[in-house]
Amino acid sequence: MNVLSSFCERDIESCLFQTAFLLLEKRESSYLCKNHGKVDMSPRLTSSFFERDARKVAPELLGKILVRRLDDGTELRGVIVETEAYFGEEDKACHASKGRTARTEVMYDAGGKVYVYFIYGMYWLLNVVTGFKGHPQAVLIRGVDKVLGPGRVGKWLQLDRSFYGEDVTLSQRLWIENSQGLVEYNTTPRIGVEYAGEEWSLKPWRFIAKMP
Repeated sequence: MNVLSSFCERDIESCLFQTAFLLLEKRESSYLCKNHGKVDMSPRLTSSFFERDARKVAPELLGKILVRRLDDGTELRGVIVETEAYFGEEDKACHASKGRTARTEVMYDAGGKVYVYFIYGMYWLLNVVTGFKGHPQAVLIRGVDKVLGPGRVGKWLQLDRSFYGEDVTLSQRLWIENSQGLVEYNTTPRIGVEYAGEEWSLKPWRFIAKMP
């Protein structure tokens, strides 16, 4: 999963910001219940959501709410608008394609664990492990409404090595909340994986939320 920056994709970036704003607006309005206008706090996603094929989880994460609680209690919240799926040792673009290592060990765990790794000497990238134990796969969070680009997402979340292996279904500092309905999306090949060869680099496993 050697990720190259897509920050220069200004047309896509502009569209994503507009999409994220509308998704956030829709989500906030959906918190109001039909009965007496009470607030319905969306629950966090459970292990059953993540213990599925990364290629199904990745598009379904679009529109969901990524939450980071800082040490001082402040909560950062962002609507997920872009993801990529990485699927097993057979996927030559996936870190696990080189087998089980100290780095990729968490990818072999059950879905819901955090897989972070460091790039360019400055960014921690956020991936959520999916599927069942023993078959390595994960979803890279490439963009939220606050920031676009996986490196920027990691910086905004203030990630570090300590998040490796964290369980987002139980964690008190990083989790993902459900939202109402499914989001329409576009697909493209994943960014920066040309090294994986044509078969795998052209897989349409990058998912970008559409304008509502």
